[in-house]
Amino acid sequence: MNLMLKANPNPNPNPKDDAKKTRTVDLGNGSSVIYVPRFLAYDVAWEFFNYLDNHIPWTRPTLRVFGRSCTQPRDTCYVASAGLPDLIYSGYQPHAYSWDDFPPLKDILDAVHKMLPGSTFNSLLLNRYKGGNDYVGWHSDDEKLYGSTPEIASVSFGCERDFILKKKSGKSSQERRSDDKPPLKRSRKSSQDDQHSFMLKHGSLLVMRGNTQRDWLHSVPKRAKVETIRINLTFRLVLQE
Repeated sequence: MNLMLKANPNPNPNPKDDAKKTRTVDLGNGSSVIYVPRFLAYDVAWEFFNYLDNHIPWTRPTLRVFGRSCTQPRDTCYVASAGLPDLIYSGYQPHAYSWDDFPPLKDILDAVHKMLPGSTFNSLLLNRYKGGNDYVGWHSDDEKLYGSTPEIASVSFGCERDFILKKKSGKSSQERRSDDKPPLKRSRKSSQDDQHSFMLKHGSLLVMRGNTQRDWLHSVPKRAKVETIRINLTFRLVLQE
């Protein structure tokens, strides 16, 4: 099926309204997150969702974690430009499909590049969460093939899910030791500054930049009352060897 859809990063008659809703969070030490809740027009985003849900060759691989084999708690697929180093995580090496295999993905990529001038992405990891028991645990995307300060652009479709960032314990403890505030005040401050939560809406874009992967962990936790599907696309730049 060759479905060509056009992504519209300014779906409303007044783009300034969307700009006001964009949320930028300075995480400190060269880390930042940008959240655009209305990146894609609502109806167009549902067209993309239906295409992705029905035409992507989803798989649920077996991973090797802490010496044990386990099934990944979400479906996945990988798309990358030709000639890039292989992606391997938790002992699993996904097959790299071509952008030409799924033309609508190139439309979304074009819209991401338009929204983020100067950014370049050449790979895409897709994830499908079938319900609240599907999740991704605490981790950072700090694989060497992405470089030391990777930019990761995440587009969400379907069910809204929580996306949570928390500072890595080593970074947090180092800053507390250098803080002269009394212990009680320091604890309250760190609890507020060391974790951030976003509700990722249908058609939204979230971008992690700078040292975020070095200093922070992120997750999409389980949610017992969630029964519908969420699909997430994470665009990355794989460095050439």
